[in-house]
Amino acid sequence: MENQVIDQSPLIESHSSYPVKRTGNVWSAGAHIITSLIGAGVLSLSWSVAQLGWIAGPLVLILFSITTLVSASLLCDCYRFPDPEYGPIRTSSYIAAVKLYLGETKQKVAGVMTYLSLFGTAIAYVVTTSVSTKAILKSNCYDKEGHQAPCNHGDTFYMLLFGLVQIFMSFIPDLHNMTWVSVVAAIMSFAYCSIGLGLGIAQVIENGTIKGSVVGVPASSIADKLWLVFQALGDIAFAYPFSTLLLEIQDTLKSPPPENQTMKKATMIAIFITAFFFFCCGCFGYAAFGDATPGNLLTGFGFYEPYWLIDFANACIILHLVGAYQVFSQPIYRFFDRWCSRKFSNSEFVNKFYTLKLPLLPGFQLNLFRLCFRTAYVISTTGIAILFPYFNQVLGAKGALIFWPLAIYFPVEMHLVQKKIQPWTRKWIVFRTFSFVCFLVSVVALVGSIEGIVSAKLS
Repeated sequence: MENQVIDQSPLIESHSSYPVKRTGNVWSAGAHIITSLIGAGVLSLSWSVAQLGWIAGPLVLILFSITTLVSASLLCDCYRFPDPEYGPIRTSSYIAAVKLYLGETKQKVAGVMTYLSLFGTAIAYVVTTSVSTKAILKSNCYDKEGHQAPCNHGDTFYMLLFGLVQIFMSFIPDLHNMTWVSVVAAIMSFAYCSIGLGLGIAQVIENGTIKGSVVGVPASSIADKLWLVFQALGDIAFAYPFSTLLLEIQDTLKSPPPENQTMKKATMIAIFITAFFFFCCGCFGYAAFGDATPGNLLTGFGFYEPYWLIDFANACIILHLVGAYQVFSQPIYRFFDRWCSRKFSNSEFVNKFYTLKLPLLPGFQLNLFRLCFRTAYVISTTGIAILFPYFNQVLGAKGALIFWPLAIYFPVEMHLVQKKIQPWTRKWIVFRTFSFVCFLVSVVALVGSIEGIVSAKLS
């Protein structure tokens, strides 16, 4: 019997007469995961550890790594239904899995949260790219004029420039055609994480001491300290989960072996690698600067020299986020493409493709609806980023908003249904307790991050 496919706006373009050829393996999936995980979030981890202190900071990083691994493992088994290895029904997207296991009502909630999460990530990446671009200009300015020079640069122009690049990038058809983007982005991720880590270690050696304290950066009041701690939890939450893309990535894998086995291996490898970088970057950054730890390790100018290395690291960030923006935006593009195609099946504006051939380039298909929608999407993310260009606060709010519902609640609920775990049994209590604790973390992180955004906007 042929495999059935529950298809709800996956990254991969699927046609009934031309089924998708799945060729992915552990390493391609790992590259996609690393591209999704190592992004803007890693740059704020030193600041997060600084707010939490030497005991709570490293412990929270470890706990988030374990939580992400558990959540991803549960979600890997939801790709096929009813059996996680040999079930005849595939769920090629996160939203499709929620519909199959939990019903249409929760599917709608998951859909809103998923696309809100992807949209929020795109906004955060616009902000981060602008910050890194300014850092390159500042680094060169400081090298020429001295560390006390003003060297001020605005945000808007660089956000608009990044948006222009993304308008052109947004016409990559699907994730199969983005493997090269993910590979390049993963290489860039390793590069700037390694540079940040190396500079942190070098600074600690130069200082001859490990800075920081058990309680972290002091604040003027207990309330202010709590706001910063809550915001730090949001920043860490932003760095880790990739649940919204996991099943999309898993749908690229060839079988045999069963996709869930391959995906679990890829997930374990990717999370282990990224957790190591996260832990080292967070802890060595705090050890190097203590209470003066900047909000962004590579753009806050805790490091000034060597300026060319700072420039290179920020260039790697920019290149990485050019690709990562597309990885997180493609599901939104695909959803609206499919929805409008069904809704307006007779519309040439929505469904007609034109073949364009430019000199020295292969021909490509142009659709007027895609041109307009994707351009409007990029403009909207860029516009919101211009209104709220606050790196740590934006990352914290986005991370807190989606951490519990998407990374914890739905994977746990789907696992309970799939394994037919009865209420009030030992496993049921363990999973529900796990979910509730993560819910509390998400709530306090969201409150702290929103307070940070409001305070920054009013100051």
